[in-house]
Amino acid sequence: MSGFGGFPLAGLDFYEDLEADNSKAFWNAHKAVYEDAVKAPMVALTAELEADFGTAKIFRPYRDVRFAKDKSPYKTAQGAVVGTAPGVGWYVQISAAGLFVGGGFYSGTPAQVAQLRAAVDDDVRGPELEKILAKLTKAGFTIGGDKLKTKPKGYEADHPRIDLLRHKSLTASRQFGAPEWLETPRVAKEVRKAWETMRPFIDRLTSIVGPANA
Repeated sequence: MSGFGGFPLAGLDFYEDLEADNSKAFWNAHKAVYEDAVKAPMVALTAELEADFGTAKIFRPYRDVRFAKDKSPYKTAQGAVVGTAPGVGWYVQISAAGLFVGGGFYSGTPAQVAQLRAAVDDDVRGPELEKILAKLTKAGFTIGGDKLKTKPKGYEADHPRIDLLRHKSLTASRQFGAPEWLETPRVAKEVRKAWETMRPFIDRLTSIVGPANA
């Protein structure tokens, strides 16, 4: 048993305060809250989901500020990802805004982006991907990702799937916020349900941009 019991609201309060005072002094004074109300529940949640989806990577709380204009040292959310291919996988996050669940193709090489566009351009795989995205939208997910403002090189502006072709990344997500069940084990059930709903999407992206194709 993982012992997952939900995300305490103290974790959301911690991130709300961290957004106001993103300093080492605040972090050191409240690190125990992070460990107990954020990190430990995230570890337990991903452990409970591991048998169905795979081993998760839980992101470090520290920002890489070496080349960033924003030198705030700490991330204002705790995320975890279960990867299925480079840049592809399921995602879960807790922050001041509450529970966020997502998945998709988050980042990749130019070769992977080219593979995605080739699939979108294909007269069979393109419409199939559109249908998968339509089902996710109907189920309450938001389709997102970084997009070009203009058409990608090599494709016509009147392509029937030009909007999808503009994507450099392609994601689906749901913001659950802070429902009454956030502090209960039901969170695992809701995340599992959301991830399962996304499985055809994740499987399709994995086959498109996975190691065999990238």
